[in-house]
Amino acid sequence: MPWAAMTHPTPGREGSALIPETWRTRLLRWGFNIFPAYCGTGGRITSIAPDWHEARVRVPLSWRTRNYVGTIFGGSLYGAVDPIYMVMLIKLLGPDYVVWDKAATIRFRQPGRTTLYARFVITPEQLDAIRAELATTTKIDKVFQVDLTSADGTVHASVEKTLHIARRQSAPGSMR
Repeated sequence: MPWAAMTHPTPGREGSALIPETWRTRLLRWGFNIFPAYCGTGGRITSIAPDWHEARVRVPLSWRTRNYVGTIFGGSLYGAVDPIYMVMLIKLLGPDYVVWDKAATIRFRQPGRTTLYARFVITPEQLDAIRAELATTTKIDKVFQVDLTSADGTVHASVEKTLHIARRQSAPGSMR
């Protein structure tokens, strides 16, 4: 098999077995982590499944993410999870679909005083439902939820992302 295993699972999470990565997803992960807008959040993508159905993020408590009172800055928490579902859906749905972030909410439940982890999952059934719904309408909004948890499984923040998804329209006169 042409893949290498991720080196660290998400602690305290069900299904935290190692996620295999292809060289392609590993390179995309590395690129994402050095992209200035994402790197500035202090978060790191730790793995991307070869089929893009799962991704994992780690947000450490460090000098880059620490706020005035010594916990993880809320902007770091949100920034680290912000683009993940959108990018996953773009990869999973392919070029025939348009995906945009539309809205987000974050609920802070407990201060982050240690490294926090997020696990993003989009199931094949969710994709089938999106495609089926877009077969009968031009655009939809879907809400995805992710928790930021500590190693012991305690939820420190919950983020809801509303994504706008539409079937890409062919330009008039195109051969598409």
